[in-house]
Amino acid sequence: MSTHLGAHPGDIAPLVLMPGDPLRARWIADTFLDDARCYTEVRGMYGFTGTWRGQRVSVQGSGMGQPSLAIYAHELFKEYDVQRVVRVGSCGAMTERVAVRDIVIASGACTDSSMNRLRFEGLDYAPVADFGLLRAAHDAALTVAGDAGVHVGLIYSSDSFYPARPELSARLVEHGVLAVEMEASALYTIAASYGRKALAVCTVSDHLVTGEETTAQEREQTFGAMVEIALTAGLSPDLSPA
Repeated sequence: MSTHLGAHPGDIAPLVLMPGDPLRARWIADTFLDDARCYTEVRGMYGFTGTWRGQRVSVQGSGMGQPSLAIYAHELFKEYDVQRVVRVGSCGAMTERVAVRDIVIASGACTDSSMNRLRFEGLDYAPVADFGLLRAAHDAALTVAGDAGVHVGLIYSSDSFYPARPELSARLVEHGVLAVEMEASALYTIAASYGRKALAVCTVSDHLVTGEETTAQEREQTFGAMVEIALTAGLSPDLSPA
């Protein structure tokens, strides 16, 4: 059993959906999975395994921020041989091109974190999604949500929920960044280090330009479209082995 997940071998499926909020993990399991069983409650970070359309799927909370996600992603890949992780989280729109409740599929993740600078000794590594998952998610999104309200592009994984220099975000927007969240850059990097597949599919929960926002309950329990997109993409028969 791993230090933080505490699951037994075989408890976790090859595909894991990873929300930041452990209560969203429980909601996903209750809403989408058949015969879901809780395999961990360590530190309140719930994990469940069940089936969706007859195929095994797990859902695991990661907590907020790259350091927390890195712990769980590392253990999933190293200790449980997970092949694909799809983050299903919330994000904040940084441009008026994106609206609240739109879906952002992250092709790559910019960051202000020092984690990759330490890993690569000062080099600027560019964390990107697995293309097969990205393509499958885009195709699924057109079926689930239609073309309107679905965006594929760069996101910004920030280490600060309340940034000391918010004006710096404008420069990112000028270079095509659509939304901000706190985990994808670490997920993409760790997946690459293990030769596994990763993707972030996020729902816009609040808007940094207009000030519009959803409630905590809405963020926990009403972002079903992104979950269906993630499940469809993650179980796509067109994906090559990791």
